[in-house]
Amino acid sequence: MAQNPYNTGLDRTSANYQPLTPLCFLERAASVFPDHTAIVHGALRRSYAEFYARARQLASALAQAGIGRGHTVSAMLANTPAMLECHYGVPMCGGVLHSVNTRLDAAIIAFQLDHAMSDIVIVDREFMPLMQDALALATRKPLVIQYDDPEFTGPPTATDATDYEAFLSTGDPDFAWLMPEDEWDAIAINYTSGTTGDPKGVVSHHRGAYLLAQGNALTTSMQKHAVYLWTLPMFHCNGWCFPWTLSAIIGTHVCLRQVRAEPIWNALADEGVTHLCGAPIVMSLMISAPEAEKRGLAQTVQFFTAAAPPPEKLLADMKTAGFDVTHLYGLTETYGPAVVNDWNAAWSELPADAQAALKSRQGVRYLALEALDILDPETMTPVPRDGKTMGEVMFRGNVVMKGYFRNPDATQAAFAGGWFHSGDLGVRHPDGYIQLKDRSKDVIISGGENISSIEVEEALYRHPAVEVVAVVAMPHEKWGETPCAFIELGAGQQADGETLRQWCRDQLAPYKVPGRFVFMSIPRTSTGKIQKFLLRDEAKKIAASADA
Repeated sequence: MAQNPYNTGLDRTSANYQPLTPLCFLERAASVFPDHTAIVHGALRRSYAEFYARARQLASALAQAGIGRGHTVSAMLANTPAMLECHYGVPMCGGVLHSVNTRLDAAIIAFQLDHAMSDIVIVDREFMPLMQDALALATRKPLVIQYDDPEFTGPPTATDATDYEAFLSTGDPDFAWLMPEDEWDAIAINYTSGTTGDPKGVVSHHRGAYLLAQGNALTTSMQKHAVYLWTLPMFHCNGWCFPWTLSAIIGTHVCLRQVRAEPIWNALADEGVTHLCGAPIVMSLMISAPEAEKRGLAQTVQFFTAAAPPPEKLLADMKTAGFDVTHLYGLTETYGPAVVNDWNAAWSELPADAQAALKSRQGVRYLALEALDILDPETMTPVPRDGKTMGEVMFRGNVVMKGYFRNPDATQAAFAGGWFHSGDLGVRHPDGYIQLKDRSKDVIISGGENISSIEVEEALYRHPAVEVVAVVAMPHEKWGETPCAFIELGAGQQADGETLRQWCRDQLAPYKVPGRFVFMSIPRTSTGKIQKFLLRDEAKKIAASADA
């Protein structure tokens, strides 16, 4: 084959090629808009010049402490300025950021610290007792740095940890930070939930973080100088890459230590918030707040949500309150959201129920994602675009993880056939939009028939008394499994099992109607996802007690 003439004498040099990294976004923001407010946290206001200087200072201090390329720095922090500084300062010295879920137990945290080979941990004072328990179980003994957030008013913890501000003071605010040697270099490691064994360490690279951070802004039409409220935990998929997105658009981070209705409404009104992210439970928290806590908004606020589709009534209430809700979808392995329910203007003229049905779809690929499809996992061929035939949701592109850290078997399985296998089951509609139908592990097989738990949940969400619902498989002597519905009713609402059973009979095939309705508080993760593995255990206990 003849040599490509356009490659002859046209080589990569430092003049025409630099690795892609989101770290450059902060440098540009600080040089172009040094006085623009970058961070708001309570009474604190910090400019981009100050943000950039503190990130470089952190990088310098970490470098002096021995952190370099490939070393891991763990951060167990709330949504605070320090967490934003870690998203830049750690990779600026070549380190890899490991954001720790603050709701985990000590044993899982210890596993992560050991598996990620953590050299330093930066811990919020509130979480220090938990971290101390984890370190007692861990093999590694990293340097511990404590961050004292002025917004936290809890009791002090006895510790000999290094103070964060004191550690920062040892660094140089003019530190010549490191570009990645290769944009494929790791920038972060995040762990999956580990509900079916030890959690897996998802490794993200600079290139993917750069592209997804820009993709957030481009896909959602996020304007310059947007004001973003941190209701989504930054430890979750690095805050869906929004810590880097906001620097790209020279936006303002409004930090929020705790997700509570009153401070959310106050921030929306007082800071002019334009965007926020969260699970449907955050929407419910806001809408169900006492009227005295709610504030009138002068602006329309963009709310990006993931997890289960919000109920129709909740969407209507959000719209009335001044919010425009957009459904996103992704996984830790795709840096957070890589799919968006791009809204067609003509759909706004449809009846409310038709709009709700369209909003429940996950949508189409992000601009930063090269390919998204629903494939038969056995043949790796696309399923028909009929909105009915189920297959597995698969991704391909630059915003897919490097792989699972120190787990080649899991990585190979996840990338089999040249696609990332999500484990989510869904359909593709004639217009190309995808819609989730279940996790492969959540499909209920009753008498040989597959039942989508999401389909049953959607039917129950349409009942006006139902606030939250989760459907799982319950063992059954005759059918093998039958659906079991766990229900949380709305405030002031009433409904019993027979009422909901009849409701389902009117909307579902008989074999899909839940055999049991359980009214209880539904367990969730810190990011609002329903913990179905706990509900499956509960369903097994209920079935066993019924058989006894």
